[in-house]
Amino acid sequence: MTEAKKTTRRSFFAGLGLAAAGVAAVKFAPKAVVPEAAAAAPAEPEGDGYRLTEHIKKYYRTTTI
Repeated sequence: MTEAKKTTRRSFFAGLGLAAAGVAAVKFAPKAVVPEAAAAAPAEPEGDGYRLTEHIKKYYRTTTI
């Protein structure tokens, strides 16, 4: 056999093994559970004023020493 065919066959089986590992990882991954408290978020006040949103909280966390 030529070297090119061996390389192609090896890469095919390596890809096949990688795909099988991915399928197994998805199948056995724990299911995501959404807690009830996250669904019942407090209502935002009306208007164009300051709002403490998630990206602002993230900014504040990054600026702390």
